[in-house]
Amino acid sequence: MTIVRNIAGRFASRVDDAARLWLPRPAPTERELSAIRTVAASALIAFPVAPLALAAVLPLSLALPVGAGLVGALTLVGGLAAVGLAGRNARPVLPVAEPVASPALAYDLFAGLVTLHDLRGSVTSVHGRDAVSFLAWMRDPAGRGFIEQIHVSDRIAFMRAIDAIRLGANGETVELRLERGSMTEGGAQLLHIRCELAAIVEGGELSGILVQSRDISGEVALKVDAAAKAQAAESANEAKTRFLAAVSHELRTPLNAILGFSDILTGEYFGRLENDRQREYVALINQSGAHLLSVVNTMLDMSKIEAGRYELIAEPFVVADAVSACEAMLGLQAEAKGVKLASRVMRGVGEVHADRRAVQQILINLVGNAIKFTDAGGIVTIDAEIAGADLRLTVSDTGIGIPAEKLACLGQAFMQVENEYTRKYEGTGLGLALVKGLVALHGGRFEISSRPREGTVIRISLPLDGSGIRDADQLADAGSIAEFPPRLKIQAGSTSLNPGVSASGVEKGGAADGEAYAKTA
Repeated sequence: MTIVRNIAGRFASRVDDAARLWLPRPAPTERELSAIRTVAASALIAFPVAPLALAAVLPLSLALPVGAGLVGALTLVGGLAAVGLAGRNARPVLPVAEPVASPALAYDLFAGLVTLHDLRGSVTSVHGRDAVSFLAWMRDPAGRGFIEQIHVSDRIAFMRAIDAIRLGANGETVELRLERGSMTEGGAQLLHIRCELAAIVEGGELSGILVQSRDISGEVALKVDAAAKAQAAESANEAKTRFLAAVSHELRTPLNAILGFSDILTGEYFGRLENDRQREYVALINQSGAHLLSVVNTMLDMSKIEAGRYELIAEPFVVADAVSACEAMLGLQAEAKGVKLASRVMRGVGEVHADRRAVQQILINLVGNAIKFTDAGGIVTIDAEIAGADLRLTVSDTGIGIPAEKLACLGQAFMQVENEYTRKYEGTGLGLALVKGLVALHGGRFEISSRPREGTVIRISLPLDGSGIRDADQLADAGSIAEFPPRLKIQAGSTSLNPGVSASGVEKGGAADGEAYAKTA
């Protein structure tokens, strides 16, 4: 029975192949093929039967050719009629591309080098669109040749991928290095490739492994170059930090002598100076030395913050005292420039748990900047209020303001709004960078808003209980444009437009029209 089925299957396959060649259309339908198979089977039976039947009435020499011709003619007519009837009743179908005759032809269309491996990893055949370029320098990869050309340290990774496929994985990806069998001048000894492994399953069982290898030398070169540049940038940043720290340390020693001796000369402890010009020059030396010492201290603080070595000493202190100390230190500077310095500390603002020196440094930098960029007749204000669980310090001025496109750059080290050709104000551009760093160490927020020729408002929010010191949050984005100068909001329980201040001695503001400032320096 099995033999009969095999013979019938082969016969049907031969008939189908002949029909595909005979019919003019690209692909005959299954209905047409079935009709042709029926006609062919009938003709196969009729070829011996028809001549024998005619031999009963005709001579044998005439019965054989007549019978064969008659059967052939009837077979052709029957085939045409069967195809016509099958095509008329069948639905029209769109032409489809003929299937690829062999999987090997499909593998030749894949990019890179395609190798078929048995379950032990040996190569059984080689394909791929770029196989010629690979084989130009590779040794014969057949058998164990492919594995033997993998760099020794990468062979374990490849065999692990093979094992993963054998254990049931559908695919694996591994990056390897192939040793070049022959090197051209200037060529690399190793070629970096990415191998993508896929399981070949036939009849529900794993029969082989397909490996597609592609050259990734360019990608690896880019990664190496990026890593080298990142390392160089890191080294340069560390060198810069060490340089700043070393230079700052070395500058402080002569600065102490300059400031000390200039103070002695200014006080005329060892005799009076001969004229006012000498006194003026000594005062300028002292002021320049003090300014340079301030810059050096700021650079040291920035280096400590960047290196993560700035230690905060948190303690409770009265906010109004810090505000008053800042006014006392910068009051003369504001008065000399003709700028009015004022402060407003709301009732209820008592103590804050933070690093007093850092908070003092924040206020000094912000107020010093505000005075520097405010022309004579302008106003600089320090506000302190409670906002939820935070202390909010606001420093506002009526100075030159900052363009909107420059706001995003502020706070970066050595960044200044004016360029080197148009700047009229001195400074290093480290003030706001130091402020942002100190605020971040406290887990606070830094917000800035400004309008050109109207003024600038900078708000600092610090947790009252010091809870954010160990886990500093990221700085908040700049807020919306505020009123210049800003007015304090009326808090719950307050009946005055201008709430009073704490018991530190700061006066209340005027009630009429909410007078903007309560106390001048």
